[in-house]
Amino acid sequence: MFKVLVSDPISDFGLQQLNGAEDVEVVKITGLSEEELVAVIPHYDALLVRSQTKVTRRIMEAGIRLKVIGRAGVGVDNIDLEAATNRGIIVINAPDGNTVTTCEHTLAMMMALARHIPQAYAKTVAGQWDRKSFLGVELRNKVLGVLGLGRIGIEVAKRAAAFGMTVIGYDPFLSEERASKLGIKPATVDEIVRTADFMTVHTPLTNETHHMIAKPQFAVMKRGMRIINCARGGIIDEAALIEALDEGIVAGAAFDVFEHEPPAPDHPFLRHPKVIVTPHLGASTVEAQENVALDVSEQVIHILRQEPFKNAVNMPAVPTDLLNRLQPCFTLCSHLGNSLAQMTDGAVREVTLECSGELADLDVTPLIPYVLKGILTRHLGSEQVNVVNAMHLAKSRDINVSVQKSLLAHSPHAFDEITIRLKTTVEERWVTGAVLPDAGERIVRIGPYPVELSPEGHMLLISQKDKPGIIGRVGTLLGDNGINIASMQVGRTEIGDSAVMILKIDKKTPESVMESLVAIPEIKRVREISFD
Repeated sequence: MFKVLVSDPISDFGLQQLNGAEDVEVVKITGLSEEELVAVIPHYDALLVRSQTKVTRRIMEAGIRLKVIGRAGVGVDNIDLEAATNRGIIVINAPDGNTVTTCEHTLAMMMALARHIPQAYAKTVAGQWDRKSFLGVELRNKVLGVLGLGRIGIEVAKRAAAFGMTVIGYDPFLSEERASKLGIKPATVDEIVRTADFMTVHTPLTNETHHMIAKPQFAVMKRGMRIINCARGGIIDEAALIEALDEGIVAGAAFDVFEHEPPAPDHPFLRHPKVIVTPHLGASTVEAQENVALDVSEQVIHILRQEPFKNAVNMPAVPTDLLNRLQPCFTLCSHLGNSLAQMTDGAVREVTLECSGELADLDVTPLIPYVLKGILTRHLGSEQVNVVNAMHLAKSRDINVSVQKSLLAHSPHAFDEITIRLKTTVEERWVTGAVLPDAGERIVRIGPYPVELSPEGHMLLISQKDKPGIIGRVGTLLGDNGINIASMQVGRTEIGDSAVMILKIDKKTPESVMESLVAIPEIKRVREISFD
């Protein structure tokens, strides 16, 4: 039974998938301090939060069972991602659930800014009928500059076009072809600053986007610009914006976010007549809160059950179609890496992933963490390694990882083949596997020797001279020691040359039997491989 702790207010509707899962127990305790979380987190496999809970390194170090942290929302500023990655804890968010909600809030802020709605409301309810002070502007025929054309930015652009606005946009990953289809004119940040009537930002907060709009941009900005920020505080330099407002460069600003939240009581935005503020309400709708909770709950279940998942923020993003195509190879890669690690001696120095067949046309880098997980588990244990921290662990141990592709398949019966090569301080070995249409995962070669093995249970891998009588001697030795052989395969390249014997056995082989096998003169090497 998996235990999931919900430490922030999340609707029961959004948690319905977790609550309805037979193998999951959900406990909701909100308002916990760091000390209280440290005390209880050792009992849980997953933690669900919104923005209130600060998930620190201390909490994760105490979470000895913790496999996943789910953020019911987009931003993960309240989660120590480096600590999570080091601990092998998957952090997921819900980037799609609040797209429309944040887009609509942006448009509401834009219209409120254009028509001075909050200021006019305040005067009206105060008993002042003032129509002259609040002359607004239309959105029609105005230029909207969108900085960041991800999910939210694109939705804003679509709706702005319906108002008759001309949309120009900047995004480092937006192609001209896609921009044309969306009806957006690509522009640089400088072009937007100099020409737009309204500007809205929808980028994440990174080292590159911090103070993306600051004094240099305000110095060349089109006078009368109106600025909206419903993304992240810190993208726009707040102090520089106040100066631009006071100098008349900026006609008005609408902010849903602050560089430090909540803002100090004396923050200049809170008393400036040209600024509209809301308390980070971009995702605050009933629908959005339910959607993000539903999205995160679904992914948490997949992770706990070791099923394919998406939206991990401390792992590379994989497109859904590629994920579906590679998913059958994930377990195979782990098994290949694990078996290869058990075949080799010495410290791991290089790992190479080689793909042939149809896989050669795909980006197979998402397979690498699964390969490394299999290899490193042999040396570090399954409790210390998973697909989240495998790359980090390999890098910290100076293990070089590379990918090679070939358009030629080695085996006529496999559509795709995956070969893992492992170079250590002592030797280099390789193993090849495939997912066969009617048989599932198979190891199809060990080194140069063709075989066909299902990666499960216990196996003995014996390197020997290809001479008559060896198989009988090995079988007799195992039988005399009560070890049953479930199946056997022999691989060789030439008659009378070197060969391998692979025996599937029912239980682990005692050390004394291993020593007896090695003592047979024609046997060069014996390795026991376990997939348990």
